[in-house]
Amino acid sequence: MYNDLRSKKIVLVSHCILNQNAISDGTADYPAALNKVVEYLLQSRVSILQMPCPELLCLGLDRENIHGAEQPVVVENTRIRQSMQRPAAIHLINTLVQQMIFQIEEYIRNSFSVLGVIGMNRSPSCGVNTTSLNNQEVTGEGLFIKALREELEKKDIHLKMIGIKGQQTEKALKSITELLNG
Repeated sequence: MYNDLRSKKIVLVSHCILNQNAISDGTADYPAALNKVVEYLLQSRVSILQMPCPELLCLGLDRENIHGAEQPVVVENTRIRQSMQRPAAIHLINTLVQQMIFQIEEYIRNSFSVLGVIGMNRSPSCGVNTTSLNNQEVTGEGLFIKALREELEKKDIHLKMIGIKGQQTEKALKSITELLNG
């Protein structure tokens, strides 16, 4: 089954890697996508599974603050993180995680290689190595990544997770190379 040209290799990526228009106001590093990251993944013959943007789905494009870009990024991200901890947002995050788990399990069940997760560091939702908390960028995970990792652990699925930053392209590509090469 699936003996066609597909690579059967997949990586999960934060929504904003492919869609900078979804990111909070004042934080986009590119007009559309992180082109070099996307091009590198495609050249590596790895399919891209775009994770949802929990912040957009919970708080809207303006993140419930039309003046968000007037604040330092980590201050606004801290406010966003606090908003994402409301019960309704946590419920939606858990629903989104379950949808991702279903897809991951389907690929694994059908002998595809799910190579890992690429998140966006500093993000209150999708940070892997760093997130925003107490008006600072700190070591830790965003709320969505943490919930995803915990659910993967419950399912005994072990995926490597890396965090990148849009302005650090060469460092990002090096981390992605390591992820893809196992």
